[in-house]
Amino acid sequence: MKLLLVEDESGIANFVQQGLEENGFTVDVAEDGIIGLDQALTGDYNLLLLDWMLPGISGIEICSEFRKKFIDTPVIFLTAKDTVEETIIGLQSGANDFIKKPFHFKELLERIKVQLRENSKEKIEILSVGNIVLNISTHQVYNNKKEVHLTQREFDLLQFLL
Repeated sequence: MKLLLVEDESGIANFVQQGLEENGFTVDVAEDGIIGLDQALTGDYNLLLLDWMLPGISGIEICSEFRKKFIDTPVIFLTAKDTVEETIIGLQSGANDFIKKPFHFKELLERIKVQLRENSKEKIEILSVGNIVLNISTHQVYNNKKEVHLTQREFDLLQFLL
C-alpha cells in the first residue's frame, strides 16, 4: 500500500514514515503544501496523511482540491488543531478522519487500517494452504483459525512461499 504524508515538521515526518514503512507501507513525504498537492493529484496513493498548517497551501486546501477532482482516496488529517469547529472544517473539506497531535503511533496505524479496509481500491487477496490463511490487504495470518503475529519480514516471506 502506498501512502502520501504531507508534513512540514521533519521530526514528525521521519517518525511516521519510519513506523509506517516498518509496517509494510510505502511512504512518500512532501514537506510543502504545493508539492503535496501536486503529488496527491499525480501519484497513485491508497491514502493521504495531511498536516493542516503547511507552507505554500494548507492541508485543508489540498484536501478540497483533491475532492474537487472526485478522487475518493481516504484522507486523514494529522494536526495540532483541536477545537470542535476546526475538526468540523477538516471533515467538511473532505477528510475521512482527523487525529490530533500529539498522537500515539498505534492509534494512527489502526485508523489507517480502518480507512484502507473501508475504502480499499484493490481486491482483498487471501492466500491459503492447508490450515494457513494469509490476508494480504490486512496483513493478518491465521493458523488453525488462530491469528499469528509476524514481523514484516516474516509476513513477506510467508506471502512469497504461499
